[in-house]
Amino acid sequence: MTIVTLRDPHSGSLARIAVDRGFNCYEFNAVVGTQTIEVLDSVADFEHGAGRPSGNGIPLLFPYPNRIAGGRFRWAGQNYVLSPETVMFDKTGNAIHGLCIDRPWRVIEQTESSATGEFWLSKDAPDRLVCWPADCVIRIKYTVLGAKLRADITILNPDSKPLPWGFGTHSYFKLPLASGSRATGCVVQAPTQDLWELTECLPSGRRLPLPEDLDLPHGLPFGDHPFDNGFGVMPSSELRCSITDPAAELRVQQTTPGHYPELVIYTPPNRNAICFEPYTCMTDAINLEANGIAAGWRTLAPGASFTSWIDIEAQAT
Repeated sequence: MTIVTLRDPHSGSLARIAVDRGFNCYEFNAVVGTQTIEVLDSVADFEHGAGRPSGNGIPLLFPYPNRIAGGRFRWAGQNYVLSPETVMFDKTGNAIHGLCIDRPWRVIEQTESSATGEFWLSKDAPDRLVCWPADCVIRIKYTVLGAKLRADITILNPDSKPLPWGFGTHSYFKLPLASGSRATGCVVQAPTQDLWELTECLPSGRRLPLPEDLDLPHGLPFGDHPFDNGFGVMPSSELRCSITDPAAELRVQQTTPGHYPELVIYTPPNRNAICFEPYTCMTDAINLEANGIAAGWRTLAPGASFTSWIDIEAQAT
């Protein structure tokens, strides 16, 4: 396994990336003052093959985040059928989390504090090229700067055909933020606006008012509610989700630009962890939009590109 270690020479903050497991940044230790915060949750020996690639660190979801119902969709007059022999599937028979989450990437640039990984579908997973209407490239540049982990994201269409796509991340954040605190004493917050109706993790297309017991904009104690929900977020130039540990006087905040109108929040069972998953589109968006339901699905013209970023930062409150 190829492991890349990034260090900020001034703060001492450190990140590690498992290049062969989807360029997954599975460890980020942020130094705030005299404290070191283990920001990300992953199993021991993840970098050596332990645990699921979708269940640890920061899985990268492209060219579709979350699920495609039954692994089937239609695009530009052609039917596509994905199979569990070719891509990842969930237990209920849906293709899940894209084409690059469980394959080796290539490191194309590296310094002491940053590294850029690239996944090119036709080069790095040619057996999966038949799964998608066009070839595609995704690049992620991770940089450790102070107590911040920055991801600069570039998506390109190298093909002569339009590229349908969606992107998201699936970061697992560890709670509490300090050894003397309790996970249940932490508060989670996100600017959610409404709730997608889901059946077995697939959206029906209906958007529901935010229930009173899911008042994430004002913050909820961790553990009060098990999450596996898709939300629409409040329109803004930036999307900020956070975990605050009042006892430790610490906060971890994930910030993205306004490219991510959908947010999945997930609490894995039997773990003190929570996932804030910013998506450019909702789960199964390619099928929702085929049925006339706006869900954020995007298309890149031949030769075109898309850029974005995601920051994860630890800070004192």
